[in-house]
Amino acid sequence: MTDFSFSLIKKDGKARLGKIKTAHGEIDTPVFMPVGTAATVKGMRPEEVAELGAQIVLGNTYHLFLRPGHELIERLGGLHKFMNWPGPILTDSGGYQVFSLAKLRKITEEGVSFRSHIDGSKKMLTPENSTEIQRALDATITMAFDECTPYPASVEVAAESMRMSMRWAERSRKAFIERKGYGQFGIMQGGMYPHLREESMKALEELDFEGYAIGGLAVGEPTEKLAEMTGICADLMPEDKPRYLMGVGYPSDLVRSVVAGVDMFDCVLPTRNGRNGNAFTSEGTVVIKQAKYEEDNSPLDPNCDCYTCKNYSRAYLRHLYRSGEMLSGMLMTHHNTAYYQALMKTLRQAIVDGKLEEVATNLLKTIR
Repeated sequence: MTDFSFSLIKKDGKARLGKIKTAHGEIDTPVFMPVGTAATVKGMRPEEVAELGAQIVLGNTYHLFLRPGHELIERLGGLHKFMNWPGPILTDSGGYQVFSLAKLRKITEEGVSFRSHIDGSKKMLTPENSTEIQRALDATITMAFDECTPYPASVEVAAESMRMSMRWAERSRKAFIERKGYGQFGIMQGGMYPHLREESMKALEELDFEGYAIGGLAVGEPTEKLAEMTGICADLMPEDKPRYLMGVGYPSDLVRSVVAGVDMFDCVLPTRNGRNGNAFTSEGTVVIKQAKYEEDNSPLDPNCDCYTCKNYSRAYLRHLYRSGEMLSGMLMTHHNTAYYQALMKTLRQAIVDGKLEEVATNLLKTIR
């Protein structure tokens, strides 16, 4: 079994081409991770996800903790076997999910107590048990437990939140059981304040995580602020470890963030938007319910060779969506997942060719 490692292969400006080696396989970066919240990328078979080029998927500690339970998944052989995904899996610590349960949770130094959104039962997540849950799931990459700082937040609130997250990061690191080929990432916080981001990164580096994530962005701030803070945060991160921007985002966000030096991304947008009839294409966004597609016999994206685009027309996809057929969400999700994977492949090749600036400029003229 290989060690967990990151190799920086080439740079083009600040953008980085790399490779992460793990116990469950290799990951080429920059990479977009499809989100499999409840041990499934909604509407897709795992084999289908892999065929589209995904090398790693994301699972969610909060949701799997509540249902079916990490103990059950461990007894059944771990998350890879349970969901039939032999490749790498990264698990979110649950911090963002409990952050979003504002009326159902209470945050203390110990952790977060909350009521399950499923049955109302009282639960608790701490740095220690979040780390243990992720171990039981057999996550390839474990995330440290953190508090997601809200937006907007005063400098005082952001500082207090960040410093507690750093104390939680230390507890998460102590609870992490090292295994060959497995890694744990620390999460940078600090709101929209560069000096707090710098303080956070220094604290995380002292704990020597296998990788580092940018947390607390894509929480309501303007797109311009997201791009600005992403660049600031990436510049603070070490060169020799993977850089992960959590919960981002639109294709244009990915392009700008790769240019800024980020390596890893995840977001529910490709699958959620697909289920809701919205497709990301090389010509912009297609909202399939619109009447203009009623007799449109062209593919969803004329520049895409995915299964959906090779076999089905916009008119048919519109019919499926308006009829409430589940095939609509499946086919649209397939296309969106293919589109995101193809976008990352294009960006990786642009870095190889030393043409990322030109490619990025052209992409940003048409994509959302």
